[in-house]
Amino acid sequence: MRVVLGVAGGIAAYKACSLLRLFTEAGHDVTVVPTASALHFVGEATWSALSGKPVHTDVWSDITEVPHVRIGQEADLVVVAPATADLLARAATGQADDLLTNVLLTARCPVVMAPAMHTEMWDHPATQANVATLSERGVHVVPPASGRLTGRDTGPGRLPEPEDLFAVCERELARASASAGHTTAPLRGDLAGRRVVVSAGGTREPLDPVRYLGNRSSGKQGYALARAAAERGAEVTLVSSSSLPAPGGVTVVPVETALELQAAVADAAGDADVIVMAAAVADFRPATYADHKLKKTHVAGADGAADESAPTVALVRNPDVLAGLVTARGSASSPVIVGFAAETGDGEGSVLDHARAKLARKGCDLLVVNEVGVDKTFGHDHSTVHLLRRGSDDATQVGPASKLEVAHAVWDAVLPLL
Repeated sequence: MRVVLGVAGGIAAYKACSLLRLFTEAGHDVTVVPTASALHFVGEATWSALSGKPVHTDVWSDITEVPHVRIGQEADLVVVAPATADLLARAATGQADDLLTNVLLTARCPVVMAPAMHTEMWDHPATQANVATLSERGVHVVPPASGRLTGRDTGPGRLPEPEDLFAVCERELARASASAGHTTAPLRGDLAGRRVVVSAGGTREPLDPVRYLGNRSSGKQGYALARAAAERGAEVTLVSSSSLPAPGGVTVVPVETALELQAAVADAAGDADVIVMAAAVADFRPATYADHKLKKTHVAGADGAADESAPTVALVRNPDVLAGLVTARGSASSPVIVGFAAETGDGEGSVLDHARAKLARKGCDLLVVNEVGVDKTFGHDHSTVHLLRRGSDDATQVGPASKLEVAHAVWDAVLPLL
């Protein structure tokens, strides 16, 4: 595929070198089009050496080839990384004052832009308006990550990692290839304009200030689902009890207990199109919370003897968050509700037997079934799941695959339900 890599003048330009390498190693024909400012950060010689092609910033080089028109016309994908506030503004207003902005005007292929700038610039209403304009025109704007910026600054505005951007671009190329001959309009992310709520991680139910009841869930699958949805253009709220790094462009609401998670999901669900309950919500919590650490031994009786027996912990049932969401939705078709089932087979049935019973009991639209146990699923980067749809006895197996691939398979199954 013919890829145009646009590079604007930001410190994150150095990351574009790694993105270029990923494209070339995958066999793509890459033309790098930097702005003049970008060459202050990474020189022309570097881009030429990595791409194997000469690099220009203006429309006057190789004028007989009409590069300001030809490069965009012949591209299968244009990606701009980093896209600075200045570049976003010039692209949104249709300026054509250098080679890159000319390419953006002539391209009729998918266009991906990855903004990177300081937080204040990203949050400014002018930048947000420019991003909204570009998104409405079909540009896939990949939200910036949150993290360390130039100097001591930290916050939203960091360029996503090259591997993440490459994955977005590969999916855009795949969609464009599948749609070849059917449309000449730029393709948008298939979840663009959708609001998505994802829960992730295992809840912790405190027993005292030191101890809690929990489970083995790492939150990796929920985070992969949030990341995949953001890559596909959705506005994502991630309700999380995990300490994993936040995916780029995702709003994270931290929680700890099942009751906190229930309240946070309900608060975020008001205008959501999809709710994915990937969190491992504790079924039970201690009936009482001790405001001091419970001692291993305690004095019992008038003789002052130590009682070595273990205390008895009374439990109460937590609310069923998934079933509550289905009940609250009632007969409406929105939001689409996706549940997760972590199951083990036993003498009463297989993993799928228990999962089908859970799907009937919960009433969600789609159930993602994990077979769990020691050395299975929890904390791993790969897994195998089964997708069960309400009203169907068929189960679709996904994997063994990475959790990000599983996440995209889940969103592929959600799309027809929207």
